[in-house]
Amino acid sequence: MDLAFEVFGETHKRPIIILHGFFASVRNWRACAEKLSKDYCVYALDARNHGASAHHCLMDYNVMTGDVMRFIDQQALAEANIVGHSMGGKTAMWLALNYPEYIDNLIVVDIAPISYTHSFAPLINSLKNLPLSSLTNRKQAELQLAESIPELSYRQFLLQNLLLVNGSYTWRINLDIFEHNGDNIIAFPNTDNTPPFYGNTLFISGEKSNYIPQNSTQALFPRAKYQIVANSEHWVHVQQPDAFIKAVTDFLPT
Repeated sequence: MDLAFEVFGETHKRPIIILHGFFASVRNWRACAEKLSKDYCVYALDARNHGASAHHCLMDYNVMTGDVMRFIDQQALAEANIVGHSMGGKTAMWLALNYPEYIDNLIVVDIAPISYTHSFAPLINSLKNLPLSSLTNRKQAELQLAESIPELSYRQFLLQNLLLVNGSYTWRINLDIFEHNGDNIIAFPNTDNTPPFYGNTLFISGEKSNYIPQNSTQALFPRAKYQIVANSEHWVHVQQPDAFIKAVTDFLPT
């Protein structure tokens, strides 16, 4: 699929492609992209079914990697630095494992190349049960989700996908598609016959996060370096943006 995207910086500079996480979009990365655009040309992509990109019933790492490869070909990029967070990090890893010749440097943010055991079903059900027709303001939605989604910042993040159109609230995302593909997002493709990626790789993790278990990355990314960002959880780039940018720029050549 053709993906919606935004460009930050001058196109003659070395490219960085940013891939966001599940339920997110380009808008969650604009602040970081602006800072990185001083030295790089930053392409921030909306994954299929997210942001301004089109919807499609299939969403797994094979097709999302194909979408990114299509973008790279369309932009005639010989190679690029890839930064991926969570779902976007898995897409970035699968891209590197299958198309290493297109990867200059790989940065994976708080995710590992493994299948996790949690489920998005309760979260998606909470969003689907929100009575959109009776909402008169966004604050009502936030309060009604408080019991099932206690963390205020996460509720506010999710509600960025709630749009007011002609006086009525609607979801920007298709929750049925998210529900159908939730298991694909927590999984990672089978790597039994996949050779490792020997390119330069950095895993950035939040100090208070447990998304990168010990010994979960070395077999597939043997040259990887690791950076733990203090006082941060899964949303490293949001919770500690300055430390995150420093980790990225210290790793990447200009």
